[in-house]
Amino acid sequence: MEAVPHQQVPPALVPPALTVVDGVVREAAVPALAEVPVSGSLGDLPYLNAREAPGEAVLARKERDGSWRDVTAAEFAAEVTAVAKGLIAEGLREGDRLAIMARTTYEWTLLDFAAWAAGLVTVPIYPTSSALQARWIIQDSGAVACAVEDTAQARIISAERANLPWLAHLWEFDTGALARLVKAGEDLPDAVVHARRSVRTPDSVATLIYTSGTTGRPKGCVITHANFFAEVDNAVELLHPVFKSATTEAASTLLFLPLSHVFGRMVAVGCMRARVKLGHAPSIRTEDLLADLAGFRPTFLLAIPYVLEKVYNTARATAERMGRASSFDRAARIAQKYGEIAPGRTPGVSLRAARALYDPLVYRRIRAALGGRVRYVLSGGSPLGRRLAAFYTGAGIDVFEGYGLTETTGASTVTPPLKPRLGTVGWPLPGTAVRIADDGEVLLWGRHVFAGYWNSGEAVAGWFATGDIGELDGEGYLTITGRKKDLIITSGGKNVAPAPLEDWLRAHPLVGQCMVTGDNRPYITALITLEPEGLAHWRQMHKKTGVPLRELVRDEELRADLQRAVDEANRLVSRAESIRRFAVLPVEFTEAGGHLTPSLKLKRAAVARAFEQDIDALYRKA
Repeated sequence: MEAVPHQQVPPALVPPALTVVDGVVREAAVPALAEVPVSGSLGDLPYLNAREAPGEAVLARKERDGSWRDVTAAEFAAEVTAVAKGLIAEGLREGDRLAIMARTTYEWTLLDFAAWAAGLVTVPIYPTSSALQARWIIQDSGAVACAVEDTAQARIISAERANLPWLAHLWEFDTGALARLVKAGEDLPDAVVHARRSVRTPDSVATLIYTSGTTGRPKGCVITHANFFAEVDNAVELLHPVFKSATTEAASTLLFLPLSHVFGRMVAVGCMRARVKLGHAPSIRTEDLLADLAGFRPTFLLAIPYVLEKVYNTARATAERMGRASSFDRAARIAQKYGEIAPGRTPGVSLRAARALYDPLVYRRIRAALGGRVRYVLSGGSPLGRRLAAFYTGAGIDVFEGYGLTETTGASTVTPPLKPRLGTVGWPLPGTAVRIADDGEVLLWGRHVFAGYWNSGEAVAGWFATGDIGELDGEGYLTITGRKKDLIITSGGKNVAPAPLEDWLRAHPLVGQCMVTGDNRPYITALITLEPEGLAHWRQMHKKTGVPLRELVRDEELRADLQRAVDEANRLVSRAESIRRFAVLPVEFTEAGGHLTPSLKLKRAAVARAFEQDIDALYRKA
């Protein structure tokens, strides 16, 4: 791939075409930089790479001693063929669904591409999913096989086998499942895989990715091979410096976000498409991830705001322990000020000097924590925030922020190269149009928009309504300002439907109302009010009738009873969706107080405003 100078704007980069109604921008559209292929599928990518650049490293695999071994295009294609033959030998037919429940590992990507080469449809399951969540996804998708990473996950699925009569295969990576698949298919000719691939088209279904709805029941998004091609081909062409290298240094990335999420999956496919070396990091524990970053040394990263916040906060805490907190804070302010400067404008002499002073003291340490070579970060899942975006930009790491959904195969808008606008999620991805409806809802159109929900009987036609509220500025930059639906998105990018947890808790005799919170926060919390009759009974049983309510909400016995209720509710969901902390309020939510509608539904925004301090307290260190 030809290197593109860092200062060069891709020649095809043009501003969005705008539609203005009554002085307000209502629509922005950018023409495609790459068209969807008329034939083939994602299952062809390993073989295309092997034919065009057989010796080029397309992946890197971590060895037991911690070193990284490159995997060439030819080697990966051979592995894909061997595993695909095993899948066929085990009786999986074209169009069959194969569920994968594992952390971000080499085996995940290998099985994904092998399944596509064998004409299958892959169905990701979060590795932290509860038994009920995993069972629903396997049931609804009709998966006939499931691959898991370890024994704990195998037990989760095994416990549900009685409810999954059509699940014929359960394979475990850690016990050598892929090697056994290779053994099972070794007598089949490679031609059987070619035959399977040859009948797949861009419009064939590639994957079913389940996303939480407001009712809490996940819905399967039908993503085609064409959806992926439209997404990744345009992203690769737009983000020249990231995917095609801005220097002689080959582009590479270490993926640590879940492959069960569309964001991580999109980048994995994009790397295979652009022949960018991809590594996998299964653990996001700080010490594990930092060690993997140091060993792999990527040139760009796919991250969610939580990770970038963690790196920043860790650096700040380290400086504080060393007695240099004030110095770090000054460096942070300088970086933010530097990052806020609009493209094309030159920083003043004093600002440049201050930044140069703190680069070896602070900014270089931040870059070193990310491996030392990272120059670009693709951020998504939830808004990064202007402060952090400016800080990382000032510290020498360009941040490309994007916005999208599972239903849009990832990003629908992205920061255009050399034209960032902090506080926004960028322009429409090439080949995408963004429209603002009369009520402010963001509507999206493009070839990357999914085919519809599995088993719904309805196809998506025309504009897709996102449920998010936003606005377009005079140059076509999109800003997300709210959400029509109540779905919570944590700073870690996890979608959480609050209704199941709230409904469960409200059934407890001590609980009057409950509001689950956590939007753009690191974890889920809840505000709980007490039910008067249930509380009166509890007072009598615990001989605390004379204790004032404001004191009672801090009572250890009362909180222990409520904690047990919370623990029961948490059994419905995964760890990432569970309630970590809660506040017991000494008041009730009422219609008169502006907390409830006439039908007694929560006015979430009003409650959040009224109890902002209580919510903030739940995110301070205990």
